[in-house]
Amino acid sequence: MLRLAAGACLASCIMAVSPGASSAEMERPAWSEHAVKHRIDQDRLAGTLDADALQTLIAAGRDLFEARFTTLDGAGRPHSTQAIIPTRHRRPAEHGFQRLAGPDANACSSCHNEPATGGAGGFVGNVFVSEGFESADFDTIDPQFSNERGTNHLFGSGLVELLAREMTADLKAQRTEALKAARASGEPVAAPLASKGVSFGSITALPDGSVDFSELDGIDPDLVLRPFSQKGVMTSLRQFTVNTLNSHHGMQASERFGARWTGTGDFDGDGMADEIGPGEVSAMVAFQASLPAPLETAPEDPEWRKAAKAGRAVFADLGCATCHKPSLPLDSLAFADPGPVDTAGTLRTQDVAEPAIYDLGLLEWAKALPRDEKGRVLVPLFGDLKRHRIADQASPRFGNETLAQRFVERDVFMTAELWGLADTAPYGHRGDVTTLDEAILAHGGDAKASATAYRKLPEEERSALVAWLKTLKVEP
Repeated sequence: MLRLAAGACLASCIMAVSPGASSAEMERPAWSEHAVKHRIDQDRLAGTLDADALQTLIAAGRDLFEARFTTLDGAGRPHSTQAIIPTRHRRPAEHGFQRLAGPDANACSSCHNEPATGGAGGFVGNVFVSEGFESADFDTIDPQFSNERGTNHLFGSGLVELLAREMTADLKAQRTEALKAARASGEPVAAPLASKGVSFGSITALPDGSVDFSELDGIDPDLVLRPFSQKGVMTSLRQFTVNTLNSHHGMQASERFGARWTGTGDFDGDGMADEIGPGEVSAMVAFQASLPAPLETAPEDPEWRKAAKAGRAVFADLGCATCHKPSLPLDSLAFADPGPVDTAGTLRTQDVAEPAIYDLGLLEWAKALPRDEKGRVLVPLFGDLKRHRIADQASPRFGNETLAQRFVERDVFMTAELWGLADTAPYGHRGDVTTLDEAILAHGGDAKASATAYRKLPEEERSALVAWLKTLKVEP
């Protein structure tokens, strides 16, 4: 089995040919207006990459994440929509780039840039989410057709996906055991679903092999945690990357828009075939998965340190940690790519002879992560990877979207991980909340009791909580 390894063979995994070029064509010159100057051979990515190989792939992924794609690369999509399912325009697009339906950015880092590449984006970097009409031409920002969202940071995202994979496996195993028990007993079996201290309600397994999901809470009936996007509807970094390359840049990944699924290598009809190959997507996944976890920092100012210590206690007393769990335990730092739960439209485990393994434990920042008595990594995300109703009639601000997304109701969102909060203002799903105080007070629904208790606190304790939240920083 060929593997991407250290030393002389590193260069061989990144072929010195340009997209659409023959294998005999040499790498583009440094001044070329092509942003993508070479292909990455997916077939050479297999098994566990050593430290040097992983760093080489991460560097290639960073280059692609920061690349300002041009029409020479295939940027733009004149005859394809923003839909995640390959969909042709009913009429030619009037503009190649537009803020309405996209493409709306030249590089991933155009929006993911605060405080560093891979970070969040300000209000100016908001996106328009229109998956509710994924098979329709979308050329308006009328509220009836889209939701406006802020750009989240990606630091620690590899750990988040690994947690979601392990929790998905736990929940599916619990479903399997319940079905076995129901078949053996001939009676319905009610089974609670929980993983890593997070409850997802319960299911009732029936003797005929069917399952009653009516008591499920915060997750889809397939029991797959989808930890990305503010609604919790994206399964993996790979899915997220393929989606956004098309939506924001008009760069179609061949693993979804290529001949296998669409019958052509140039689905968007811009004259550029196979604009992004699976190797390039893998490099971008490796870069995002390797971004370091945000940290809880200690301010230099002694008064701030004192206030933050008090604020940490206020956070616990208010019950905020019920959803914003300070940490979740992770068994393994081995990030398989492609992953175990991706579906058609992204490269899947069965599509390759052997997945690549990016061992995040090789990265210096990961070595400093705390561990529990069982040796598990404690991922300090301050979240639970679960959807919650976060607005109500009295507190509607966080339920201000017009459309449901992927059958997730308008006032239901995944718990926002608080790590990195200090570097990701403004707040809220739309990025229109300017202070943490406002954000806390806006909580309704499942978080109503905590918000009400916060409102009743004396100003000193409210200030202390903000002081502590401002210590949760992205440290690139």
